Amino acid sequence: MSTTDNSPISDGAAELAAGTELQSNVRDLLMQLPPERLQALADFAAYLASAEGETAAQELMAIPGLLERVKRNQEPSNE
Repeated sequence: MSTTDNSPISDGAAELAAGTELQSNVRDLLMQLPPERLQALADFAAYLASAEGETAAQELMAIPGLLERVKRNQEPSNE
């Protein structure tokens, strides 16, 4: 039996474990912060979420013809 399994399932499990550990670490750190630092962290988290949304929107807009297809699909049909 090999100790290095690069299958998607094991990768997903490793990512989940790493994410869970990160969440635990962040939770522990949050408990140590005063309210004004929590606000700064909340503002930064909101910025990151917004930037992530903008990146996704830019990726969608880079798809050739996507905007035209969406507009065309929103028009009432001429039956």
